[in-house]
Amino acid sequence: MKLSIIIPVYNEEATVAQLIKKVKAVKLPNKINREIIVVDDASNDKTKKILKKVKDIKTYSHKKNLGKGVAVRLGIGKATGDIVIIQDADLEYDPNDYSKLIQPIIQKKTKVVYGTRLKDYPIKILGKGSTPFLSHYLGNKLLSLATSFLYGSKITDMETCYKVFHKSVLRGLNLKAMRFELEPEITAKLLKKDYKIYEVPIKVKPRGYDEGKKISWRDGFIALWTLIKYKFVD
Repeated sequence: MKLSIIIPVYNEEATVAQLIKKVKAVKLPNKINREIIVVDDASNDKTKKILKKVKDIKTYSHKKNLGKGVAVRLGIGKATGDIVIIQDADLEYDPNDYSKLIQPIIQKKTKVVYGTRLKDYPIKILGKGSTPFLSHYLGNKLLSLATSFLYGSKITDMETCYKVFHKSVLRGLNLKAMRFELEPEITAKLLKKDYKIYEVPIKVKPRGYDEGKKISWRDGFIALWTLIKYKFVD
């Protein structure tokens, strides 16, 4: 059995080499091989040069910046694994979570797994241990609640990067997203097809805009519109 790891990249010179090193070092369950597929979305920093020096990965490039959604779709099209996971090129998410994320699929409990950052996550506004990037946290919570309301299936973290699929699931989704609306589009189409999304708790280390974070509050409104749109259209 093979795990395909799709890594969309745009201007991640500070983290991409370290991230790929961590992905390669992850211990997977017995008899699980891996392929690492990196899609460079026309980075204009040193990302491209860095990727040329990295061995044992499959690299694809866009000639112009098209968005995360397009990069992930290209990666899905190139994936040959039985299981597919999406991995951001920063260091917010820990690849050491792969084993527990793919286990429910290996054990045939489900065909879709999401790594949830928000399940039973306490909000602390002030002081030591306060919730980082509270507005993003609350926005993600609201989008997840909207997803649950619109599609009648409880989900705690719709916007998570860690989405894991059995390859058979991806064939019929007909994804169209260009940018970050990929997350709600995938979720909406999965739920409309009555797939059960199995959630596994994970931890993340959020980064700020000064560290390269790209998603903004505008993307939250686009995500909500995407959820509503795919409730009624394919």
